[in-house]
Amino acid sequence: MRMWTSPRRLLDLAGQSLLQNEALAIAALELLPRELFPPLFMAAFYGRRNQSLKAMVQAWPFTCLPLGVLMKAQQLHVETFKAVLDGVDVLLAQEVRPRRWKLKVLDLRKNSHQDFWTVWSGKRVNLCSFPEPEAAQPMRKKRKVDASSTQAGQPFTPIEILVDLSLREGACDELFIHLIEIVRRKKDVLHLCCKKLKVFAVPVQSIKRVLRMVQLDSIEDFEMTCTWQLPALAKFSPHLSQLSNLRRLLLAHIHPSSFISQEKQEQYIAQFTSQFLSLHCLQELYMDCLFFLRGRLDQLLRCMMNPLETLSITNCWLSEEDVTHLSQSPSVSQLSVLSLSGIMLTEVNPELLQALLERNSATLQDLDLDDCGIVDTQLLVLLPSLSHCSQLTTLSFCGNPISMSVLKSLIYHIIGLNSLSHVLYPVPVESYDNVSGALDLGRLAYLHTRLRELLCKLGRPGMVWLCGNPCPHCGDRIFYDPDPILCPCFMPA
Repeated sequence: MRMWTSPRRLLDLAGQSLLQNEALAIAALELLPRELFPPLFMAAFYGRRNQSLKAMVQAWPFTCLPLGVLMKAQQLHVETFKAVLDGVDVLLAQEVRPRRWKLKVLDLRKNSHQDFWTVWSGKRVNLCSFPEPEAAQPMRKKRKVDASSTQAGQPFTPIEILVDLSLREGACDELFIHLIEIVRRKKDVLHLCCKKLKVFAVPVQSIKRVLRMVQLDSIEDFEMTCTWQLPALAKFSPHLSQLSNLRRLLLAHIHPSSFISQEKQEQYIAQFTSQFLSLHCLQELYMDCLFFLRGRLDQLLRCMMNPLETLSITNCWLSEEDVTHLSQSPSVSQLSVLSLSGIMLTEVNPELLQALLERNSATLQDLDLDDCGIVDTQLLVLLPSLSHCSQLTTLSFCGNPISMSVLKSLIYHIIGLNSLSHVLYPVPVESYDNVSGALDLGRLAYLHTRLRELLCKLGRPGMVWLCGNPCPHCGDRIFYDPDPILCPCFMPA
């Protein structure tokens, strides 16, 4: 029996016919309906018809070309990517604008405009119902131009290339090198905009060379994990102040230097902290393993211009004076996320933490106090403040030596927090063998069950209540509910 198959659409047939003759396809671009451009471009891209791609970029009838989605769908061929960039290069070299030229943004991000190609290729909805993609960056104000005026002599509006960059030492591929080279040659009319920039173990000079090619005011999310010492951080610091639209900043593994004087170290730290005076849009700040912070946190907080939404200071040394400044800073009064994981607080007056929680009780949603050395007496002081955090959804304080009686008291204090859905608590100290100090899993399961029963009795059976403890092999957290949710160390090979 012969199987019936639906006939191929005229759109597909037209595209296939054109691409069988690249010279014909290129010649027809001036007359080609714009509805044909996306499916024809897709076919040329996946078929590596590089000359057609180069010509289509120059005649692209939309303000934005979302190439990144296509790059995500398959292993990108170097020559194909070069063909697209060369098309942009040729376009910018022309003294007279092409009649149909509309391209303003080349979007290389792989998670933007997800539906553009599928919709324009007719696979999901009617073509006419889908508008062209909007540029992700605000465009410069354009002058109105009379339709009868000539296009010759009019200056080009710079084309923006949108990209998320992740830089690693020795990991620059041929695609990135080609992109940077074109931007370097055409910097006046080709702007490289990077909303997200991640830097891992890259020397200062290499970062500075890349940043010279990027529109710094386009960076909104910047992560830097570089194991630098203070002199390297000081060299980079002036660039930080130029990130005028920065909203999220992560800094990790910055170490003091033992080969410079104390006076010079203080000078470098002051140079770094003063850059925050220019970061008016900063909302999220993450600092991990910044070993120069102790005794200087107030210096940084004084330079914060606006209240933060997220503050994460993890695996650093802080003094009680630092915590005092933290509890009093105007920039730390409207937090939705607070993490002090890995900050040793055993010797810190718990009333300072209590004041910090009270100041943020109306906004705090996520609180992380893992591995802080908090003991029973300190947690008991914090409980009334915790009960006032009406927006709290997640509480994590694993790795602290807390007894069963204090955990029960915690439940009574937080049971009225209707938004609280996840609690990650430490292994009760009663779970360890008195002689060997080893964790008794049977005892832990029993105690966990008692706490779960208390939650059910108080009307919160749906609260996720997990116990966490470091894996003895790799150090990653193991959770118990009541049986262990094992880490990969325990999985069969």
